[in-house]
Amino acid sequence: MLRSLGQRAVTGSGEDPRVAELRTAVSRLRRELAAHPRDFPDRAIAEDELASLAAMAAHGTPEIPRLRRSLLLIAGSIGSVSALRVGLGEVRAAVDMFGPPPPAPPPVR
Repeated sequence: MLRSLGQRAVTGSGEDPRVAELRTAVSRLRRELAAHPRDFPDRAIAEDELASLAAMAAHGTPEIPRLRRSLLLIAGSIGSVSALRVGLGEVRAAVDMFGPPPPAPPPVR
């Protein structure tokens, strides 16, 4: 159980479980995207950003702003492909484990 953002559980191997979950979710979505037969205009963007997330997860704890940026690009590029909805949701849940999104800026008057 996490007690605060500063404390986190680790697996028996000493790995941050959030990173392991991110790696698993990204890997699953990459496989689903590779197997998806339909081509769509932003597919390359999704593939590139998933590769970027995989690289971040492979090198320890990723930077939260970069995680969120990649998630936004992936969601924007494959968001209309309903067959990838579950995998995208798993990646989002894994990114959310690193902390809540920053608060929205105040409205401009």
